[in-house]
Amino acid sequence: MKIWDVHVHYPFNWQNPDADPSERLGPLSEAFEKAGIVRASILSGGRMGFGPTHEVAIEMLRPFAPVMVPVAVVDPEVTSGDRVRELNEMGYRGLKMIGVKRPYDEPAYFRVYEAAQEREMPILLHMGVIGGGVDYSRTHPRRDPVAAQRLRQMSARFNQPRDVSATRMHPFHLDTIANNFPRLALIGAHMGGTGNYDAAASVARWRHNVHFDLSGGETIEQHAVERGLIGREIGVEKLVWGSDCQIEEIQEHVDRFVKIFEDLRLSEDEVDHIWYRNAAEMFGEEEPQFAEE
Repeated sequence: MKIWDVHVHYPFNWQNPDADPSERLGPLSEAFEKAGIVRASILSGGRMGFGPTHEVAIEMLRPFAPVMVPVAVVDPEVTSGDRVRELNEMGYRGLKMIGVKRPYDEPAYFRVYEAAQEREMPILLHMGVIGGGVDYSRTHPRRDPVAAQRLRQMSARFNQPRDVSATRMHPFHLDTIANNFPRLALIGAHMGGTGNYDAAASVARWRHNVHFDLSGGETIEQHAVERGLIGREIGVEKLVWGSDCQIEEIQEHVDRFVKIFEDLRLSEDEVDHIWYRNAAEMFGEEEPQFAEE
């Protein structure tokens, strides 16, 4: 079993933003090897106001090639097409967006999409509500000490207003982008986000260059199974896998999906497309497959 993890944030330790992020790359590499992850998109270049720059991050990742695939986190408000091309020349093979100031399909952002399409750089876009540390659908600080600790940590670090809205990060925005940039590979994170599954399935149904990742945790995993999203509402060729978790949780995350795929009775070929092949085709490491007439 080979896995391409499309959703690995770097650095990881938002609780301690002053820590040296390079110290975690060795343990991350070991976790990938143990889990069968042969490629991982490392989302780099600054996130939530901390982390190494694009220029510093790419140098940190070079010793871990080809497993660690550099993907640049960018803000389309300030990123030009020339900057996208510069990032590609530095070694970045894809882009990541989150927390945008305007909807993803804002025409002013088209310069980024145009350059990414030109350079064949897939874009991973966060979908829906941004997580806040505590999943209140599963727990509550009132009854869970771990949740209480996470809430205190989040409140201490993120205690100022922030201009973020889930309405700007919706699956239907990918329809606009896909229509205008038909050769640009797009990945919507988190199955489109809770509350958006029908929209995600609708876009995946008709736009050949739109895919969705299975990251987001146990709530989204539960919804994906219960609502028939995997292989039914969204075809296996339109799904990719992402961990989006701490290093210590990667193996558990993989194990949960091994069981999910077994319970769904997916074939070996279907599982391979979700785990690896779909992402490998987007990043140019496998040739697209087409049925013979």
